Parts: sequence; structure tokens; C-alpha cells
Amino acid sequence: MSAYRAPEAPLRRRLHDVYDAQVDRTHQSLLVAWLAFAVTFGVLRALTYAIHHGVGPFGDVSIGGAHLHHYVWGIGLLMAVGLASLIVDSPRYNPWLGLAYGVGCALVLDEFALLIDLRDVYWTKEGRSSVDAALLVIAALGVYLSAATFWRRATTEVARSLRRRGRDRPGPGPRQ
Repeated sequence: MSAYRAPEAPLRRRLHDVYDAQVDRTHQSLLVAWLAFAVTFGVLRALTYAIHHGVGPFGDVSIGGAHLHHYVWGIGLLMAVGLASLIVDSPRYNPWLGLAYGVGCALVLDEFALLIDLRDVYWTKEGRSSVDAALLVIAALGVYLSAATFWRRATTEVARSLRRRGRDRPGPGPRQ
């Protein structure tokens, strides 16, 4: 069978084939890292909002009265990923390392303004806007750089489906 399914195949199956054919293991790991980053960042924003506004059962994590910001967990996770990548020499584990790397990066970058200012500016305009803008750029570039070939081919498949759907839709009846 060729690398791509016939245009009649469902779009989901064709996109899966494009992904398998176009995205090598390295770029699959980068795509997993980007997705983990994006999901973790979204969850972190929701969680910190809930903690800040007293919504739900969530609270800050403290040890001995000292608040542990989530960048601490991110740095620890990134250190573990770095160590694992030195020990593990198998591409089979790269997507898992990419997943952990994306989560660790989100944990650290979500509090990047805190690390720069060395004071808690997380809920101030300067802290939130600088982090949000930086992460938006990082996320957009991550999508493109991690799998540019896949996204170009996926766009082609989506456009093909839309054109076919337009041709298959019955038009107005004959004019009388």
C-alpha cells in the first residue's frame, strides 16, 4: 500500500498516514513535547487561577512554611529528563522523554517572570503579560518547527476533504 490512503478514506485515517509517513522519530518527540507543554501550561493556568481565587479544593504546596512554586518541580523534572537522556540510548523512549520535557518546560516557563524579577509578580500585569506573550510565541513556533512537513501535508488533506465535500453536496435543482 502507498504511503497515503485514497482520497475516499476518512480524513482522520489520512492524517494518521501523513503523520506516520512524514514525521520522523525526532520530530514525533518534539511534537509530543510541544503538546505536553501546551496541555500542561493550560492546566497550570487553570489550577493557579483556582488556587488564587479559592475555587475548589486546591491549595499551595508548602514545606516548612515555605511555598514551593511550580518552577521547582519543573527544574527537578528537567534534571531527571536530562539524566535519563544520558543513560537511555534508545529512540523508543524519546517520545516519553519529550513528554516529560514538555511538562517540565511548562512548569518552569509559567513562572519565568518570577525567576527574572526574583519576586512574585505572577498576578501582576507585568508578570502575566510578559509570560503570556513569550509562551504564545514559543507555542506557535513549536507547532511549526516540530512538524512543519506534517502540518503542510495535513493542510493539503483537509483542503482536499473540503473540496470533495463541496463537490458531493447536491446543488440547486434545474432551473425552470
